[in-house]
Amino acid sequence: MGSAAFLASSGPYAQARPLIVTTIKPLAIIAQSAVAEAADVDYLIPSNQSPHHYSLPVSALKKIAQADLVIWVGPAFETRSAKAMAALDSTKRLTAMTSSGNGAGHDHHHDLAADPHIWLSPGKANDLAAKIQTQLGLPKKAVLSDAQWTQLTSELALAEGRTYLSHHDAFGHFAAAFGLRAGLTIRDASGAAQGVKSQYLLRQSIASDDASCVLIEPQYLDRDAAVIAAEFDLPSVMIDLQGSDQPLNSHAYADFIAGLVAQFKVCFG
Repeated sequence: MGSAAFLASSGPYAQARPLIVTTIKPLAIIAQSAVAEAADVDYLIPSNQSPHHYSLPVSALKKIAQADLVIWVGPAFETRSAKAMAALDSTKRLTAMTSSGNGAGHDHHHDLAADPHIWLSPGKANDLAAKIQTQLGLPKKAVLSDAQWTQLTSELALAEGRTYLSHHDAFGHFAAAFGLRAGLTIRDASGAAQGVKSQYLLRQSIASDDASCVLIEPQYLDRDAAVIAAEFDLPSVMIDLQGSDQPLNSHAYADFIAGLVAQFKVCFG
């Protein structure tokens, strides 16, 4: 698929703008920031649903069929979407886990190749945006500038070296990008409960590391996080890693990351 084929012509007979469909909203946030008004962007999985366990309905499959470009994280993340994605022509499919490199900038020295939450790394988001822009024949422009990244890093200086808990193992890229500790996790990367031994070791770490709070995502208002928060007298802080309320516009990703930083800071305020 040639990049020029994506660009609509001007004038009274202009073609409709190309349609980009992503599996999850965070990828739509990156895509919309990358293309601005040059394409329409939609996403398939509701923000209040876990991408690990969501099965695409017929309406989602119709959107995929209509799309000019489909972007997903990869088979280890959207497990039940893998069959539909594998059926797509490779020129129409962009797999974020293989399209984002280590990322230019602050987090290049961290080995996070297996962590699927790549949208939490500004470097990887910029890499993915560049791939989208190349596919559509658009000029390259970062979705989070170095200046914005530096400013947000300075805002998180208060959290440097401090410990927090999260519902599941999702903060690796975010922590690496902003020079923070990776934190402790109640569940594994897919959101599955860990075993008795892991729970015991977690509680030992909470006590020894002097954790500041428990970060809870809107779609994971689960009992185990509340139990641990109460057990160790820790405050619970809501943090939305899916960008549920983030409007899709040309500066969506910068706003989304700034919002996460603001939510994260509450833990250490």
